[in-house]
Amino acid sequence: MDRTTTRSVTALLEGDPYRTVLSTRGQEWLADEPEDHGGTDLGPRPHELFLGALASCTAITLRMYADRKQWPIGPIRITTTMERTQRGNEVETHIHLAVHLDPSVPVEQRERLAVIARSCPVHRTLQNPIHLRSEVI
Repeated sequence: MDRTTTRSVTALLEGDPYRTVLSTRGQEWLADEPEDHGGTDLGPRPHELFLGALASCTAITLRMYADRKQWPIGPIRITTTMERTQRGNEVETHIHLAVHLDPSVPVEQRERLAVIARSCPVHRTLQNPIHLRSEVI
């Protein structure tokens, strides 16, 4: 069964050199660049937002699963790290995702949660074909 979902975020950059207001569903937040890159450092960099999307999606997916199973796993902390190597126009990207759980979480649950972490929607998006189209209107 095919299922299509659509998400949309709008970015507006005006005024400060790189401070960008992002909006979706009536919510707003900022992206920016650090001062040493000409920004005002009022928000995360775009790649940090990207990593945050993966980290938060993973945490939410794990919480939903643990709640459904009624597993009291405590706090969930996700650290995402990205390393990019550029050679000319070629960019190779490695992303590492670390799930930190309370040591009291049983091994069997930890193993199952490791599988579930890889099934969050953002993770699945990144591991499947992405077709990117740009246009200037």
